[in-house]
Amino acid sequence: MAAATSIHSFIACSNLEAFFRMKRARQKAVVENEAPQTSQKIKKKRTGFQGARFGEASLPGSGWGSLPHHVILRIFQFLPLVDRARASSVCRRWNETFHVPELWRRFEFELSQPATSYLKSTHPDLIQQIIKRHADHLQYVSFKVDSSTESAEAACDILSQLVNCSIKTLGLISTAKPSFMNVSKAHFASALTVVFVNSKSLSSIKIDDTPVDDPSLKVLVANNSDTLKLLKMSSCPYVSPAGILCVADQCHGLKELALNYYILSDELLLALSSEKHVDLEHLRIDVVSENPGQVEFHTIKKQSWDALVKHSPKVNIVMYFFLYEEEFDAFFREETPVTHLYFGRAVSKAMLGRIGMNCPRLIELVVCANGLQPLDDELMQIAERCKNLTAMGLGECEVTCRGFIEFVKMCGGRLTQLSIMEEVLIPDNDYNLDQLHSEVSKHLGRMWFPDMMPTW
Repeated sequence: MAAATSIHSFIACSNLEAFFRMKRARQKAVVENEAPQTSQKIKKKRTGFQGARFGEASLPGSGWGSLPHHVILRIFQFLPLVDRARASSVCRRWNETFHVPELWRRFEFELSQPATSYLKSTHPDLIQQIIKRHADHLQYVSFKVDSSTESAEAACDILSQLVNCSIKTLGLISTAKPSFMNVSKAHFASALTVVFVNSKSLSSIKIDDTPVDDPSLKVLVANNSDTLKLLKMSSCPYVSPAGILCVADQCHGLKELALNYYILSDELLLALSSEKHVDLEHLRIDVVSENPGQVEFHTIKKQSWDALVKHSPKVNIVMYFFLYEEEFDAFFREETPVTHLYFGRAVSKAMLGRIGMNCPRLIELVVCANGLQPLDDELMQIAERCKNLTAMGLGECEVTCRGFIEFVKMCGGRLTQLSIMEEVLIPDNDYNLDQLHSEVSKHLGRMWFPDMMPTW
């Protein structure tokens, strides 16, 4: 009986094994049979998009090389320069597109020394290729240099080779200390003159913190007086009031100007107000002193300011002050049409009082520091007389909660920007900080909180 059971078990197992062997063989045959068809389906599925988009069905030829020129150009316009260079090796057509003039109208040269900078420097081979093949295509050019003199000199060397350029905007940017100031004046002026002479269509120039001088500006005016609209040249110690006056006299289309206070003059404001000159839109003035008592600041006449505003009624006059308290005596003794005021150092209560009295066009006021005397009265006067004020920022100052609430109440919803450090606000007998938050929010017509000092 046991033997019979074993035999039956053996037969059952043998039959089962045979059954599975036959099943496996059948599945294999089916797979082998269907494999070519499946492969074709997969292949068709994988190539279907390419065939529909780039293949013979829709475009002559096949593959990426058959894309229309305007499509390739559009792709390249979205790619960073490094990726664009890699893409140019895909095929001959893409390499030709890489050199299309439209792609080289705007370029930023980054120049740095690896040992002293985090900036990625433009490869020297690429710079030479640009000079040889694309100098006449460049229109919007900037140079970003690190703090090393070598990088600034390299920028001047490139400028000197742009003899066939047609540049419209030029910017020289020092990312740390003003390294262009370490370049010899002759070298810098020579390099800049090449661009000024050959472009003849410059509309925007930003050359802050550079050794540009009066002769260079005369060359600029002689070749670009009809096109120049923006000139930013703060902290350029070799430019005199006569040099900037030459620009204003000849460049009647100038709409934006940025300069240091020491070269601002009554004659300059009157030149910008002449009938030939277009309306000035933006005048930025940096008032800077590194050592107290070493600079004596002159006064601009009220008549000169009035002439400018009469000629250009919508002009924004922006003043940045980096002075010591004892150096403010020359400012705001008379009505001044300034619209934006920024104080980077401490400013006295008396100075803020004069602003409230004599700056009726004021739109924005930022005070980084004042001292330990509450500014309640000064803020009230500013709120009452500066009817255009829409933005206020206070740093290391003191204002009582009641005084600040009254200031906001007087200004109302016109204060679109209100940046006040929490440390500025001093609780009093009437309001604590929580009550101040709700009162200010009510008068502004929106939720408002004071700014908090970061803890990191």
